[in-house]
Amino acid sequence: MAGDKRWVGTWAAAPAPAEGVVGFNNQTIRLNPRLSIGGERLRVRISNAYGNRPLIIGAATMALRDKGPTIVAGTGRKLSFGGRDCAVIAAGAVQYSDAIDLSVPPLADVAVSFHLPGEVPANFAITGRYARQTNYISPPGNYAAATVMPVGNLTDQWFFLCGVDALAPSDALAVVALGDSLTDGNISTIDAFCRWPDQLARRLVARAGRPVGVMNNGLGGNRILHDIRGDSGLRRFDRDVLAQPGVTHVIVMLGTNDLRNRWAKPEEEVTAEHVIAGLQQMALRAHTAGIKIVGATLTPFGNETYMANAWSPTREMHRVAVNAWIRDGGAFDGVADFDAALRDPEIPTQMRAVDDCGDGLHPSDGGYGKMGDTIDLALFA
Repeated sequence: MAGDKRWVGTWAAAPAPAEGVVGFNNQTIRLNPRLSIGGERLRVRISNAYGNRPLIIGAATMALRDKGPTIVAGTGRKLSFGGRDCAVIAAGAVQYSDAIDLSVPPLADVAVSFHLPGEVPANFAITGRYARQTNYISPPGNYAAATVMPVGNLTDQWFFLCGVDALAPSDALAVVALGDSLTDGNISTIDAFCRWPDQLARRLVARAGRPVGVMNNGLGGNRILHDIRGDSGLRRFDRDVLAQPGVTHVIVMLGTNDLRNRWAKPEEEVTAEHVIAGLQQMALRAHTAGIKIVGATLTPFGNETYMANAWSPTREMHRVAVNAWIRDGGAFDGVADFDAALRDPEIPTQMRAVDDCGDGLHPSDGGYGKMGDTIDLALFA
């Protein structure tokens, strides 16, 4: 807090176990988030949520991004942690940086770089998440302050970085998008910012008025009731919603993966009643914290090819029942009817072909845009 200002999340990535075999040894990572709201003072959050030992950050910087691994000359700012240039982040913990002075407009692309001075082997249990954006890993060395960072490897994951916050006016709002791969933007075009939270952020900036930070805490494969590549929605709700800086609203789109039962375990087969019970708990927890919650209906997947045998008439019956409850059950402060926006009126168990990326489950870039357009901005008055 600073007078009539308060910290608001302007970008986020839900921590999860990194995909694939990943390790680092005396390397610098340069990550390129696009912010939602701008500001004059910023800070970052670095997560060691899944690490099994302390994570050592040798140096860290933040700057306006130019293109590729290049930052805008003169905008680089050293990040400190409690006044120190380095940080040791305990296993399972998150570390906030000290605030820096850096003027960024809304929808700015920034570069957050940090040097990992020692070895971080794959068995460290590295925290990451796929990004649908190109990020950069250096050859050995500390290049955190380099205007043009040399590139050893490209990556489409967010490693360790879990948030960027802006010091915003006291009336600023912040919304968390809590969901699965359909919120995280899976299959959308890399580096094109086609996720529905991206579209929501653009619409809110164009509307002007009070700023609204948008934090995308979608997580591929996520379910309400059971863990899968990271914590379930109910398990991560405190960390990824309630603990987000300045959060005033949450939009929840979860339940599709519960119904699909990815691992085909009989004990994880769910009904509409199970999904509704989980969503009710989220609504209660949000309201207890003074946060407004918007329920998003589940989009159809009747012709899915992403996973064999994911759809069945019984699971469709449960999806329809969940959507009816989301619309009419009265638990939410608003509804984002993604199902109505994308379903084929002739075949309501499927998305329109134009809104389907081709796998019957994930939207196309245009479909994601329609989802973002469906949300009533009056919810964030």
